[in-house]
Amino acid sequence: MSYADKVFIDMCKDIIANGVSTEGEKVRPHWEDGTSAYTIKKFGVVNRYDLSKEFPIMTLRKTALKSATDEMLWIWQQKSNNINDLHSHIWDEWADENGSIGKAYGYQMGVKHMYKEGMMDQVDRVIFDLKNNPYSRRIMTNIYVHQDLHEMNLYPCAYSMTFNVTQKKGDDKLTLNAILNQRSQDVLAANNWNVVQYAVLVHMLAQVCDMRVGELVHVIADAHIYDRHIPLIEELISRPMYDAPTFRLNPDIKDFYQFTRDDVSLENYITGPQITNIPIAI
Repeated sequence: MSYADKVFIDMCKDIIANGVSTEGEKVRPHWEDGTSAYTIKKFGVVNRYDLSKEFPIMTLRKTALKSATDEMLWIWQQKSNNINDLHSHIWDEWADENGSIGKAYGYQMGVKHMYKEGMMDQVDRVIFDLKNNPYSRRIMTNIYVHQDLHEMNLYPCAYSMTFNVTQKKGDDKLTLNAILNQRSQDVLAANNWNVVQYAVLVHMLAQVCDMRVGELVHVIADAHIYDRHIPLIEELISRPMYDAPTFRLNPDIKDFYQFTRDDVSLENYITGPQITNIPIAI
């Protein structure tokens, strides 16, 4: 079975059995019909994935690898905040008439700052340090920029990555590990999507920096299941699990800015049926 399935099932069972309900509280999210969107939530969920052993993609239902990768590259590589640069429509609801989501996500990744006597953005700084100062404990990104929040159409959910390099005994290559920090997550709609995105990112950065992949640790401050998602989750976690597929990344790419969504693929990806028409709280 896929380890990602097991993590997801255990997390969902814990949230449903031991989580706290927001029903009756004053909450910001609402459904399209205007009613409040309540959740069952757990604080401080931490999930660990060893990328050297298995690619963390669910088999209970399909996670669209190329679309998830495309959104990650939209933020980290294109550093864009315009949905016209994105192949999917997942951000349409938060875009203005020009396609902009404001000073959010990719915009923040592209802001340059002084570093090592030159101007760099956050992505270039990460790559520079991984190549030149890999044992630094300061290799991280942060897009939750308070002075710009009022100009963001949606506050960042996954807001920070911290990279940490280790070396296994007897190995001639370094190992790249990372922590993804997320302030809030809609477990049904986004959990494995985000895990897959940042697993791909770690694979890409490891390849261009000539490292091996290690652990991805996913820290979620508020992991929640919406009230209208509970029956969907209960059905999903009762499904059979399959073996994790094999992840492939184009080995010829050595420059992070040359990767495309077509450079990732899966072999032997067997899944259960997709869940369609998931209601999304806004």
